[in-house]
Amino acid sequence: MSASNDLAIVVLAAGKGTRMKSDLHKVLHPIAGRPMLEHLLASAAELAPQRQVVIAGHGRDQLEAQLGTRAAIAVQEPQLGTGHAVQQAEAALAGFSGDVLILYGDVPFVSAATMRSMIERLHGDDNPAVVVLGFEPADTLQYGRVIAQDGRIVKMVEHKDANDAERACRLCNSGLMAARSDELFGLLARVGNDNAAGEYYLVDVVNVANADGRLCAVVVTPDAHEVEGINSRAELAEAEQRWQQRRRRAAMDDGATLIAPETVWFAWDTVLGRDVLVEPNVFFGPGVTVADKVNIRANCHIEGTRIASGCEVGPFARLRPGAVLEEKAKIGNFVEMKKAVMGKGAKANHLSYIGDAEVGAGANIGAGTITCNYDGYFKYKTVIGEGAFIGSNSSLIAPVRIGADAIVGAGSAVSRDVADGELRIVRAEQLVKPGWADRFHDAMKKKKAAEKKG
Repeated sequence: MSASNDLAIVVLAAGKGTRMKSDLHKVLHPIAGRPMLEHLLASAAELAPQRQVVIAGHGRDQLEAQLGTRAAIAVQEPQLGTGHAVQQAEAALAGFSGDVLILYGDVPFVSAATMRSMIERLHGDDNPAVVVLGFEPADTLQYGRVIAQDGRIVKMVEHKDANDAERACRLCNSGLMAARSDELFGLLARVGNDNAAGEYYLVDVVNVANADGRLCAVVVTPDAHEVEGINSRAELAEAEQRWQQRRRRAAMDDGATLIAPETVWFAWDTVLGRDVLVEPNVFFGPGVTVADKVNIRANCHIEGTRIASGCEVGPFARLRPGAVLEEKAKIGNFVEMKKAVMGKGAKANHLSYIGDAEVGAGANIGAGTITCNYDGYFKYKTVIGEGAFIGSNSSLIAPVRIGADAIVGAGSAVSRDVADGELRIVRAEQLVKPGWADRFHDAMKKKKAAEKKG
């Protein structure tokens, strides 16, 4: 957007979302690990809006906590319809004379390209007063209709107020609109509530403008899915599925192999390099970056992790936030990492917990090794030097440092630093009693036989 064409975003999010049956505000329910409102704002951000206003009602405190200072919150109370909702933004936009784009917090996947097309149409040579985003769904359901001729809107009508001829029209109203600030609020002030619901409809700004002899235009999105609202848990799941299907296709188009695509779940910000192999049932949480030529084997859960090229992960591995795998590191089955770095070529092949740790290049972590990082109050760090070998079933009690090329004997509980090249074995002395087990078994068998006779 140019400096002479300033833009404000108004997002309607005042609904109670009763069909969600949730204490969480409807627009904060996540899709691909990101609140649906944030999906919408990310697309809007591509147009560089100068102001953002979110219309809140129920759950205002949640919206304020999510948005911070990124958007002004305007409260709609009582809630008297969509037109009344937009009116609540007038004070927040005082002194603003640019374009206003009206969006809905529960319609999260409107693309930046679609938003831009609405603003461009608003500045067409015929100078429309209002631009409406229309769509043509497979089933028109209860959507309001846009009665248009050659792109010019003749009439806007809600489904409940439409006659049979108007309901036969397949062009539906998405609810999204664009108008100039200096005209929008004047039009809204003239909207009445003489309709079946007794509400102030936003769509009536078009009818008011038409009555003034002004032109109002419709832009039609070719993808009806991008304007589908989300009002229930079932619709949320359907939106998630559509998002995942697109993301899986994009990952494969970009050079990753998904053996069973329908079983792989991405977060909104997952990054996969080329020639990455992803086996079935892998879940990516937010914050994962995977470099080229990485193998992620089946049944892994990965979030907040950076994986360098040539690494192997899993099967059945869990990588938690702060995990970093450097080039050609290996995390095997039933290994969990958290806030830890595995150096170049380091290995933890199975059954280990590596938390709050640095593992040097080429180090080997034996099966069953645990970094004991928490004393019930504070977390402590474990540092393992390059080329160190940690024997199976060892407990490294942090804070502790294992030197380069050191060896920790299997079954050790290490609570003091180990020097470079040192062997450390921390075990109780083995007690040997020849014949004790045989005598024990004989005594127990006799006792059991006596009980049976009794």
